[in-house]
Amino acid sequence: MDRGAIRRRLTVGLAVLTASGLLAVAAPTAAQAAAPTRCEGRKVKTYPFSTGTLYVYKKRGHVCAIVLPERPGRQQTMKVSVQAFRANPVIDEGQYTRRAGPVTVHAGQRCVWVKGRVGSGSVSKGWILC
Repeated sequence: MDRGAIRRRLTVGLAVLTASGLLAVAAPTAAQAAAPTRCEGRKVKTYPFSTGTLYVYKKRGHVCAIVLPERPGRQQTMKVSVQAFRANPVIDEGQYTRRAGPVTVHAGQRCVWVKGRVGSGSVSKGWILC
């Protein structure tokens, strides 16, 4: 093998190592960016209503809620709210096509009040997870 061939192989090897290193660094960032699109923890409650479904998740004292419409794809008014006892509610409301939320509160051992709305249909549950 001549020196030119060795240099080419070393250059290709270095390029492959650099690309794999960049992918390893970029992958966690992409995963973190995707995290807010869903709730973490285990699903503890599901509340279907006429125009959608409210999902409630819990993980280490944090309660998270998300609302999914019955018919996703078209823009419509959606709202999701979680309020820990003796605290202000955390609300996500707007014109969405796929979901409202997630919204998360630290409830600890306190009860929470969850609400969800899609278009004209809604659900509001009293104090739960006490």
